[in-house]
Amino acid sequence: MDVIAAANARAASLAPGDPRVIRMEVGQPSTGAPAGAVAAVTAAMQAGETLGYTEAFGIRPLRERIASLYAERYGLALDARRIAITVGASGAFPLAFLAAFDRGDHVALASPFYPPYVNILTALGLQPIVMEAGAESRFQPTVAMLERLDPRPAGLIVASPCNPAGTMLHRDELAALAAWCEANGVRLISDEIYHGLTYGEAASTAAAVSSSAIVINSFSKYWSMTGWRIGWMVLPDDLVRPVERLAQNMFISAPGIAQVAALAAIDCTEELDRHVARYRANRVLLLEALPKAGLDRLAPAEGAFYLYADVGHLTNDSAAFCTRMLAEIGVAATPGVDFDRTRGARSIRFSFCGATEDMAEAADRLTRWLARQ
Repeated sequence: MDVIAAANARAASLAPGDPRVIRMEVGQPSTGAPAGAVAAVTAAMQAGETLGYTEAFGIRPLRERIASLYAERYGLALDARRIAITVGASGAFPLAFLAAFDRGDHVALASPFYPPYVNILTALGLQPIVMEAGAESRFQPTVAMLERLDPRPAGLIVASPCNPAGTMLHRDELAALAAWCEANGVRLISDEIYHGLTYGEAASTAAAVSSSAIVINSFSKYWSMTGWRIGWMVLPDDLVRPVERLAQNMFISAPGIAQVAALAAIDCTEELDRHVARYRANRVLLLEALPKAGLDRLAPAEGAFYLYADVGHLTNDSAAFCTRMLAEIGVAATPGVDFDRTRGARSIRFSFCGATEDMAEAADRLTRWLARQ
């Protein structure tokens, strides 16, 4: 958030002739909601629908359509009763943590990680257990890492594709983690908000390999609807009623108008896949250009829209490095300090969900700038 504020300030203070700011710091698609979603909302508003409170788990048509999405994507039959519509993925995490764990429980996750996992756990009185993952495991957790934990955690959070590294748990790896969790009484929570954004192997869902896992997804990334604050959970049977009670008290329901938009967005595949094609082109461009610029220590980026770079050969202070990069060449990127508290000062995350011409311009600026360092 500090980097976003600095980039906004920089953009607002540009003098004539200054290079415009290229935004590679935020994980937000540069496109808005798909046209079909906008049309559905417009029609609902013109029809005078009040779109007030819905049931805590959301409108039935949206829950049923999400259930059918799992059949289409993963060949998985899901009961819509197990699907809860949430106020974005961000609203799903506290519901999952409160329903699955008790105060003081230990919850494991691999580093680098999405910072709110740890911050929400800590705010709720839970104990995050961070396992350092490296390039050898593609920055993902392994059963071997879990076996070394003493005591055993109450839960495990995984993300595939993950933020910030963009790497994935392949199906056999996800299945092995799920089996270990089942055998050890550990609740698996799978963050799947970047499903649909993969560049080789399709992503696997934890719902297909575990009957006790909690799956969290969102309309923010593939569906390009960040500001609509709409997501969902796939819940195991034993947590359906506990989560429903929590949701009724904490949120009442997700915004009704956002649910109308989400229902329409699911079938806007042609438009959305054009966005994915652009991300794919941006990824190819940067994977070729950044190593030539001197940023050659990159995570594989199997999915999502991030490149996570080890910049330890250039700096031991990624925050200061990013500040200079923004000030001197107008490229905004995110230092790794929030994603990895021990190694993040040597890492930077570049988001490539912007326009392809912006990615090419950023690569050119970086090449010339780093050559002068």
